[in-house]
Amino acid sequence: MSNPRDLRVVTYNIHKGFSQFNQRLVLHDIREHLARVGADVAFLQEVVGEDRGQALRHRERWPAGGQHAYLCHQDSHHAYGMNAVHQQGHYGNAIVSRYPISSWENLDISHHRLENRGLLHTEIAVPGWSEKLHCINVHLGLFARSRRFQLEWLCERIHEAVPDGEPLVVAGDFNDWQRKASAVLSRELGLFEAFERHEGSHARSFPARMPMLHLDRIYVRGMGVEAVAKLVGSPWAKLSDHVALTATLRR
Repeated sequence: MSNPRDLRVVTYNIHKGFSQFNQRLVLHDIREHLARVGADVAFLQEVVGEDRGQALRHRERWPAGGQHAYLCHQDSHHAYGMNAVHQQGHYGNAIVSRYPISSWENLDISHHRLENRGLLHTEIAVPGWSEKLHCINVHLGLFARSRRFQLEWLCERIHEAVPDGEPLVVAGDFNDWQRKASAVLSRELGLFEAFERHEGSHARSFPARMPMLHLDRIYVRGMGVEAVAKLVGSPWAKLSDHVALTATLRR
């Protein structure tokens, strides 16, 4: 960070390390280009912790320690929340941080057995900050009714575990194509969405090749927004079915 009060974050649904329609394994490209973004904290969804079938198919290119560990560069830190378990392994959300993660917890917010969803809450010690930074990574359900319950559980978690005076970022894939989450999070928690605050509207983030839907979000409390950006065009459009979103925040 050029300014010690600045924090750059990115949220990205990495589609389990495969390109759109699962045509190619692009995890190594994702790692390279995410590193170039230079984010202090990355909120990643659809991260594979283990998949024995894919490990056999891509024997020479599949990371041994899980995608979350592979995407964590030297001297950075990570937390992984396992949400969906299948016969070959599991996947979920991950937070990768430039700064030490002092604590983390993964909460099950699944509304029904057909969709396994989680809420990954980390507390991060940012050098020079007197308060802890709270980062919550979410991937909400495909159905509106599920999302309503999951937003309620998210609000309960923040009321219980995040003091009002400590900075908070909630980011991820909200699947909120109806754009109802912002009103709830603003009313209940005083959160604002970074793109909506800075540019007047949520970012179109899906599908990556021609973004139409406003699915991915970066919500903030206790910090201002200095800049936002959508990572579109080459090479990003070929790396996932979602657009990566970044925001530079100032405490």
